[in-house]
Amino acid sequence: MRQQATIPKGSLVLVTGVNGYIASHIAEQLLEHGYRVRGTVRDPYKADYMHAVFDEKYGADAFEVEIVRDMAAEGAFDEVMKGCAGVIHVASDLTLNPDPHQVIPMVVSGVKNILGAAARNPCVKRFVYTSSSAAATPPVANKAFHVDASTWNEAEVDVAWAPPPYTEERRLAVYAASKTLAEKECWRFVAEEKPAFVLNAVLPNCNIGRILSKAQPASTGGWYKKMWDGDDAETLKLLHQFPPQHYVNVTDTALLHLAALLEEDVVGERLLAFAGPFNFNDTADLLEKIDADTGGGGRRWERIKDAPKDLKTVDTERAQELLRRYGRPGFTGLEASLKEAVES
Repeated sequence: MRQQATIPKGSLVLVTGVNGYIASHIAEQLLEHGYRVRGTVRDPYKADYMHAVFDEKYGADAFEVEIVRDMAAEGAFDEVMKGCAGVIHVASDLTLNPDPHQVIPMVVSGVKNILGAAARNPCVKRFVYTSSSAAATPPVANKAFHVDASTWNEAEVDVAWAPPPYTEERRLAVYAASKTLAEKECWRFVAEEKPAFVLNAVLPNCNIGRILSKAQPASTGGWYKKMWDGDDAETLKLLHQFPPQHYVNVTDTALLHLAALLEEDVVGERLLAFAGPFNFNDTADLLEKIDADTGGGGRRWERIKDAPKDLKTVDTERAQELLRRYGRPGFTGLEASLKEAVES
């Protein structure tokens, strides 16, 4: 049985980077559950296509968008924070710039800014940080190990801050370090500043599922749509090189953010959004099955010989229990998630 929500329906929730793949799904689930959403974007045109997604179904009064061009700028979130009962901070640097000095300070400053703005606003009851699987572990192939809520990716921080040259091989380490250090800043802030709000974090791995707008790049979900459409050789090359890791359905990720925001017994937790391991060959097998099941049967992808596998285990018992509170059976399977993406 669901507990009473920590924030009453009709309350206003701030969702940063609302045009992004994960954040747009978080906004959708908040609206579905009776909350109002104030999203932030960097550019006005992104606000336009998000209004096109939500306004007709939920009404223009339920969803609003404000422009925050630079989240690292002092006071960037002071105005948009006003009147919000909850905050879900999703916006981050996804440029994969290999220079840590161009990425990490901005991401950590953005976290400091929004935490400070939330702490100064007595209306804020809950703060949810969208961290990443990369804050717990890098992708590691063909090695068995275990991940739980106490696991941190310290190794990639050292790799990211190593002396130059800042070559392309360092891109993922810099991204991982930015998420690790930003999440650590959240926990430091709460421990030392003792704000009135409760902090939780969600750590999703590779998100796959519905794409809400054709105007969205849709991050990892968009990769599999392009693989299915077969019109992007660069994306196929990227997916061949993509290390084996865990997937998660993007709606499940969104619902875990709602649990972190609304569930009274979720306090100071890191929720691990890892549904199960997969690699390129698993993806190709399932996409060919989906093609055959839907009357196609003509799509084929060459498999990777001796494809590496993700052998880690992840403690997701808490995350699955929370998903069941929201009507899910636990994590959604990979085939269903891919089907949602390619049919978007």
